[in-house]
Amino acid sequence: MHLIFPKHPLAGCFVIKPAVFKDPRGYFFESFNEEKFNQEAGLDVHFVQDNQSFSSYGVLRGLHFQKGKHAQAKLVRVLKGEVLDVAVDLREDSPTYGQWYSVVLTEKNKLQFFVPRGFAHGFVVLSKDAEFFYKCDNYYNKASEGGLHYADPELNIDWQVPVENLLISEKDEVLPLIKALVTL
Repeated sequence: MHLIFPKHPLAGCFVIKPAVFKDPRGYFFESFNEEKFNQEAGLDVHFVQDNQSFSSYGVLRGLHFQKGKHAQAKLVRVLKGEVLDVAVDLREDSPTYGQWYSVVLTEKNKLQFFVPRGFAHGFVVLSKDAEFFYKCDNYYNKASEGGLHYADPELNIDWQVPVENLLISEKDEVLPLIKALVTL
């Protein structure tokens, strides 16, 4: 596994580009190696749960987070299709609190996005459909879930899909704005 950690505007987030080895048979790459990841990132992260979802064009999932002792760091990637992946810094002591960053993840570019604890996370499907995969460093806990409204005017996130084409769950439609959040 060869990781590339370019400078990133939100401290703690990383876009990772694996070394992909191609030949006439196809390709191979090491998608995760805990020892190399932690060494190159300067972290001590241990992933304990893998999640996968399938969604069609315009499905927006997010912006979600886990609070308190159940906070989660995530390592996300796309197995099929294309998504716009978004992280919002919710660390109150951070100089980038309330700022967001997005990256397009595709089955072709094989990029991965590391989102640390203290961030809200979400994505929208840009292709006909997509399979989305992510690792979490803490177990899901329903009582600790939280979220931000995807259309918060203070965040002003460009989801790259016309509003009339977005498919959003009832739960995500009623999430609060950032100014209404209580400390994580």
